[in-house]
Amino acid sequence: MSIFDEMLKSDETLFRDAVALDYDFIPKLIPYREKEQKHIALCIKPLFQRRTGKNIMVYGAPGIGKTVAVKHIFKELEEKTDEIIPIYVNCWQKNTSFKIAMEICEILDYRFTHNKKTDELFKVISTILNKKSAVFCFDEIDKAEEQDFLYTLLEEIYRKTIILITNYKTWVLELEDRLKSRLMLEFLEFKEYSPEETKGILRERLRYAFVDGVWEDDGFNLAARKTAELKDIRAGLYLLREAGNAAEDKASKKITLEHVKTALNKLSDFNIKKSTELKEDERFILSIVKKNSGKKSGELYEIFKKNGGQGVYRTFQRKIDFLAKSKFISVTKTLGGPEGTTSIIKYERDAKLSDY
Repeated sequence: MSIFDEMLKSDETLFRDAVALDYDFIPKLIPYREKEQKHIALCIKPLFQRRTGKNIMVYGAPGIGKTVAVKHIFKELEEKTDEIIPIYVNCWQKNTSFKIAMEICEILDYRFTHNKKTDELFKVISTILNKKSAVFCFDEIDKAEEQDFLYTLLEEIYRKTIILITNYKTWVLELEDRLKSRLMLEFLEFKEYSPEETKGILRERLRYAFVDGVWEDDGFNLAARKTAELKDIRAGLYLLREAGNAAEDKASKKITLEHVKTALNKLSDFNIKKSTELKEDERFILSIVKKNSGKKSGELYEIFKKNGGQGVYRTFQRKIDFLAKSKFISVTKTLGGPEGTTSIIKYERDAKLSDY
């Protein structure tokens, strides 16, 4: 066999559909989350009888399928009925009642928002939605700067289910008792995937993303093992994509162990955002964490202030949350003890990832 037979031609590719490796891609099936999806669906079910549904808080670590599971349910809901309107809002991006109201108007295709105040927008929203029923999902609800919009929806929308998604179950402790009693939340934990489940999820994504037969087993097994160590499916998707790119760079018709090792060497670059996209104050905080990895959030804030940092602690905390979401740092919260809830902040450059 000629060496050229083992090389990709200029018009060939190993990828069938690289979009399947995106973080927000919704596969036709969500493996290992059937029980959780059924629980959420049961909260929505009363809406089919034109009764109000149940509200639920979905919580668990990042990268374990919370958002994708809910979006999958919303997709099925849109295919099933026109009488229940699904509304998904990410509170990382839309973190005030006004921004949330504007986003809902956008989803409802209501364009006459100019010069309208928040309460006026919500009156329009309730008028539209009360003709039918609605399911709201507020993802990353802990990033919302206020909860006024929840009061409004609870008061003004007749038939609804509200789904709140967060990485931190402890967030609910910060809610006013009056709001907690109105929400009457059920709680649903998404537990971390087992190593075998992680492998199964990545194997399923291969079917969507790559041409059949291009992955060698030892390379895929290494990628799956490292993803299980990270406990974040998004990192695994990054590895699969980068290994495929490495193989194509070498004009290889197979994705091998060496290509996965090349991808692993780039894993320290895995972030939801690139550091060059960070604002100046975000880069400054990241440098503080890098030099003081493992300290408590309050301790880092004091260091931040001593080094000329500006802003109140709440603003600093939002920046920390943003860096964690973008995979530059990790935040571990512990509940209880003399200091109450404590956050330990670490710089995310895990040496074990290069140990293969």
